[in-house]
Amino acid sequence: MKTTNNDYPYYEVDPISTITDMLTNSTRKYANNLALQDLNPTPIPRVTYQELKEHVLTFGTALKQLGLKERDHVAFIGENRVQWAITHLACVTFNFVAVPIDKNLKENDIVNILHVSDSKAAVFSEPFRDMFIEFKHSVKALKYLVDMDLARKENGVHSMLELMAKAKHDAKKAQFAKINPDDVCVIVFTSGSMGRAKGVMMTHKNLCTNLMDMRKMIRIEQDDRFLSVLPMHHTYEGTCGFLCPLYAGASVYYSRSLKTIVEDMQKASPTVFLGVPLMYDKMYRRIMVGIQEKALKKAIVPPMKTIAAWLEAFGAEKVRRKIFSEIHEKFGGSIRLFIAGGAAPDPQVSKGLRSFGFKIIQGYGLTETSPILTVNREFNFKDEAAGLPLPSVQLKIANPDATGHGEIIAKGPSVMPGYYKNEAATNEVMRDGWFYTGDIGFFDKDGFLHINGRKKNVIVARNGENVYPEELEDKVNKIPFVLESVIYGGKDEKNDEEIRVMIVPNAEAFIEYAEKNKIEVTTELIEKKLNEEIRELNKHLLGHQQIKKVKIRDKEFEKTTTQKIKRYLLQQEDSVR
Repeated sequence: MKTTNNDYPYYEVDPISTITDMLTNSTRKYANNLALQDLNPTPIPRVTYQELKEHVLTFGTALKQLGLKERDHVAFIGENRVQWAITHLACVTFNFVAVPIDKNLKENDIVNILHVSDSKAAVFSEPFRDMFIEFKHSVKALKYLVDMDLARKENGVHSMLELMAKAKHDAKKAQFAKINPDDVCVIVFTSGSMGRAKGVMMTHKNLCTNLMDMRKMIRIEQDDRFLSVLPMHHTYEGTCGFLCPLYAGASVYYSRSLKTIVEDMQKASPTVFLGVPLMYDKMYRRIMVGIQEKALKKAIVPPMKTIAAWLEAFGAEKVRRKIFSEIHEKFGGSIRLFIAGGAAPDPQVSKGLRSFGFKIIQGYGLTETSPILTVNREFNFKDEAAGLPLPSVQLKIANPDATGHGEIIAKGPSVMPGYYKNEAATNEVMRDGWFYTGDIGFFDKDGFLHINGRKKNVIVARNGENVYPEELEDKVNKIPFVLESVIYGGKDEKNDEEIRVMIVPNAEAFIEYAEKNKIEVTTELIEKKLNEEIRELNKHLLGHQQIKKVKIRDKEFEKTTTQKIKRYLLQQEDSVR
């Protein structure tokens, strides 16, 4: 069996060249297994693999009957649900081009994507109905509107259920389209303000290669259960949390909302959970708060965590889970693997969760790479690293400096063919077959990739040294009085570059501090304490990294759907007190 460069065997997987192959093979092997289930009430709340394939054939047939032809573009938007999955699969197996849209975008951005993507049809859930009725008059290419929730056609809007009912007879003899693996099947628009979003084109080959590579490195089985929380339009969830479970014959449960994750874990009892670092930070904090409330932290946790670490060395995973069974039950009792993506998790949080018996690994990738480039493995990982390259991926560091740091570039069959109708933007990132990620990183002696941060965020200090904001933010965020922070550059009175930080205070920590010291929480207290903490941190930083000014922010930063802070919005707030 082929092995990685660290001599850990790859898992065997079925070869697939199109998403149609994946769906057909999974239906043949796992026909009666549960495929997808909504935890919210919906018109199609639950499907087995056989039912999923039938629904996909039916809706694909319905879209053809509506007037769509092969290679037409179909936009769709809504919350995570079974009908979203059916729509996506119908598009790619009937040789339409799927255009999933972020449901949290503003109206102007949604209509811009409809224009730029040349979408001929749009499928949406009820909250978007009125918006799309208005859009139909302003978007010339948009001819057909389909509502997931309508019972019957109304005001020119078709009912998905009604269309499927009418197409059911013809669908029994329908077949999936003949697919060229190199054909674009999905266009995902990256986050950006109106007019600047770029449409990443992905082919069947891009997606299938990434799916096969992921499963070679991470064990996913037919008895696994996923709880889907992250937005499905994003490639991290779309590829890893939607297509990958279907490829493995596993089940996916769609969470009701971000606020109900813990309750939904109780219902779904997931074995695998995909999240972003912020989610794991909150989980870990919740665990620690629960322990503190029982006044057991000092007496029990250190020895228990030591015992757990000792047991881990001897492979006694079941014993570790039993020691912390109460904590595991809060998350459904069956979690065997947490996967972090979208950004780098705090290594201390990963180590903390692992000490309680949870396995957690992280991966790294971009929309343009379908998306995964590297991933840690269950038994071969480093909490501070982004992971090892996937089998089909080539990675290099372009123009490394003396320490081996430089821009990460990638080549392989999962790299996009380009941005839709945007040759200039494509040429900026694609050179001689290599995709320039815009991320700065390095490889360690064991072949693990480490990420320093985004190239465009790098601050060049007065002495010419590079300062990576993300690295400093990790240190600032470890201060108990800090909820979140952003490091950025600014000009001092001599017009030299200086390091600044914008901080959102941790209200709970300040309340606890004030109660303990019998004082009031005031603006002056918050500013004084945070400045003291930053001065203390500076003692442990190199000269060019030291933070010169602190700005306090009274509300959390605006974030993308994968909980990344929108840094470009902070330029407007650079008025340091």
